[in-house]
Amino acid sequence: MSRFLARVLHGAKPSPLPAFIKPCLATQRDEVTRARGFVHELKLDGYRIQAHLRAGQVTLYTRTGLDWSNRFPAIAAELSRLPASKLILDGELISADANGRPDFPALQDDLKRRRHDRMIYYAFDLLHLDGFDTRAAPLIERKRVLQSFLAEAGRSAPRVIYSEHFEDGADLYRRALGMGLEGIVSKRADAPYRSGRTEAWCKVKAWKSARFAVVGFVPEGADGLLKLRLARREGGTLIYVGAVGTGWDRKAARSIRRALEPHVRADPPLSKPMRMQDTRWVEPLRDAEVAYSDVTTGGLLQRPLFKALVA
Repeated sequence: MSRFLARVLHGAKPSPLPAFIKPCLATQRDEVTRARGFVHELKLDGYRIQAHLRAGQVTLYTRTGLDWSNRFPAIAAELSRLPASKLILDGELISADANGRPDFPALQDDLKRRRHDRMIYYAFDLLHLDGFDTRAAPLIERKRVLQSFLAEAGRSAPRVIYSEHFEDGADLYRRALGMGLEGIVSKRADAPYRSGRTEAWCKVKAWKSARFAVVGFVPEGADGLLKLRLARREGGTLIYVGAVGTGWDRKAARSIRRALEPHVRADPPLSKPMRMQDTRWVEPLRDAEVAYSDVTTGGLLQRPLFKALVA
């Protein structure tokens, strides 16, 4: 059985099942690496989950080590049926849309409604298997054993899926863009698993970009800028889409604030009134070019990044 392959992985060593392992984190890059020796995976928009199995009992840890087992009971139940007595997987838990693509707003909604039928766990790394710590083994070998192990599990855990890797990162990134996915993660095929931020893993996100009306700002000090309040134009109305607070340096912050301050008004120019004590509302005469990863079910921008102030 595949579970016994961990014993012969180069670098694997006998070990009791460890507690939560701080995850390996990818370094952000603007372009897909062209370096040799990397494999590439789709970046799935969900929750990073580390799954621990001990004698049929499953614990699901978030990226920061919180125990969220009770939030994903259906996935925990499937993991408990995997053919191992001790196991640690690293992966991403998503809710899939009608086309099978990750839908982060749907995942948040599923958590609130305690709906579990759309949830899938994509396992992309193997950290421990039946008494052997596999972290020191090369990534490509860990993935080989993981793929074989999950294939043997088969129908006992249909929503625990192996995360495939690909050799051509540029092609995978183009396909990720075409499918509306979050981007890709590139990993050194020969790298061990190391906790913390590392150059052995790098991610390239597929950002969206649009212009939004600037309807207010949150000042910082005498001339600084903490946030811009944004709205989208719909007909003759302005609908609030959230705030952006990154993407400028101190010099740019002062320039943006000087451009907005002459147009301060008493109330927000929005279709629905809002009260925010920290905000100075302005006439919607300027737009902000903003990059963002997605939009929540409530219409707010996810991970917004300021690019430019435009007329």
